Amino acid sequence: MTHPPEPPGAPVVPVLLYHAVTDDPPAWIAEFTVTPREFAAQLDAVVASGRTPVPAGALADRLAGGAPLPSRPVVLTFDDGFADLPGATAEALAARGLPATAYLTTGAITPGRTSLLPPAPMMTLAQVPRLERSYGIEVGAHTVTHAQLDTLPAAALRRELRESKETLEDVLGHEVAHLAYPHGYNSRAVRRAAARAGYASAVAVRHALSSERDESYRIARLIVRRHHTAADVASWMAGGAARGERVRVAPFPDSPATLGWRLYRAARARLRGPEFPG
Repeated sequence: MTHPPEPPGAPVVPVLLYHAVTDDPPAWIAEFTVTPREFAAQLDAVVASGRTPVPAGALADRLAGGAPLPSRPVVLTFDDGFADLPGATAEALAARGLPATAYLTTGAITPGRTSLLPPAPMMTLAQVPRLERSYGIEVGAHTVTHAQLDTLPAAALRRELRESKETLEDVLGHEVAHLAYPHGYNSRAVRRAAARAGYASAVAVRHALSSERDESYRIARLIVRRHHTAADVASWMAGGAARGERVRVAPFPDSPATLGWRLYRAARARLRGPEFPG
């Protein structure tokens, strides 16, 4: 389906969500992985769109009433902290002058710690400062264990939010103010807890375009899957949808299906405990 170009000044903000960029991903993350060749083509599509890339913090600041964004912004984000990020992936971004935001799961990248993520090549905590110093990548938290936050008891939720933030702040030497919910899962209670923990914003998934009217604590992102192409990214940049999909613009309320899925996961967590819903 062909979508018309976005009108000048339209308020949509594509926020792309990437995971690993590799030719040989573990099976569990393969659906959310792009190859380096495809990644380069997608970044070229972002550049060709004429949009201005900004870090997630700039969008969060605008949502809080801060400085205006460029007229046609885009945000590139990366979740978890896979091994390619502080190397070839960051270099591909830097070669095109593209800022980005990386949300890191501290239990998965800290030696001696664990997370719910299945095995995969990951970066290390010691490499985190390099993301900022060498590549200008903004760093945010993605919890300690990658738990489904909306299924946790209050104390465990606070621990996930606080400890991941503190770990990254210790290694960077400054405040970490932005959060990504694992799997995008959140609720009103989770959003309140994120604000109380000192985060200025949080990104979800929602597979929708964000906007300057979006909610600071569940910013919508477009999740990039292995079947998405540079043409799909170009369509997102124009304010349209990827091939075979529909496009929505946040904010919008959770659907009954989303609410029902949350209740099911919460009940399952009470029986099984924290788990990776792969």
